Amino acid sequence: MKKTPETTAGYAAAPAKPRGRPLSFDRDTALDKAMHVFWEHGYEAASISDLTAAMGITPPSLYTAFGDKAHLFMEAIERYGNGPGGFGQRALDEEPTARRAVQRLLEEAAAELTQDCHPLGCMMVMATTNCSVAAEHIQKALVKRRALGVAAMQARIQRGIDEGELPANTDAGALASFYATVYQGMSMQAKDGASRESLLGSVEMAMRSWPASPPTTARKRVKASA
Repeated sequence: MKKTPETTAGYAAAPAKPRGRPLSFDRDTALDKAMHVFWEHGYEAASISDLTAAMGITPPSLYTAFGDKAHLFMEAIERYGNGPGGFGQRALDEEPTARRAVQRLLEEAAAELTQDCHPLGCMMVMATTNCSVAAEHIQKALVKRRALGVAAMQARIQRGIDEGELPANTDAGALASFYATVYQGMSMQAKDGASRESLLGSVEMAMRSWPASPPTTARKRVKASA
């Protein structure tokens, strides 16, 4: 997914890399390491010294390559969304029904949020849970990013309604909000050490709340009139 004004959720883009002597380090590798620091500690708790130590660079190099801590964080969030956190959008895009899309999203979340090869939980959920007034702009940027995710789920559910998969009176917004809440709760539980199996149990319970499909004749009628 290409970076767009929407994907940065209203936060100003990082300054263009200045011309001149090339960087003495691999920018992508450094960004990956910064992403893990922010993911583990959160935005405010991750100090410049923590970041530069993990990235293997000096503070001046960080500022030259990324602008400042805030822009580095937003780049790290973008990288997370296109990497470890990209499973959700793929599920919504690839599955043939809304139910299968949401269930796959949650089941893959149970696996991804509990992997021991990276920090536990969802970076998008955990990174700004405790922020001071000074970091309010960062928190608001992530609120907008999370809202985009809920909107994508709502759009997939609405498509299911339009195609007759779900009853016509289904509230797509409320259903998307419910499953987004389940996902965020799973992230918190994973951070606290919940196992993949435990989270899959929660997914199974949550999917019992999915609206029953309308009768086949009604579904055919909707498709025929489309």
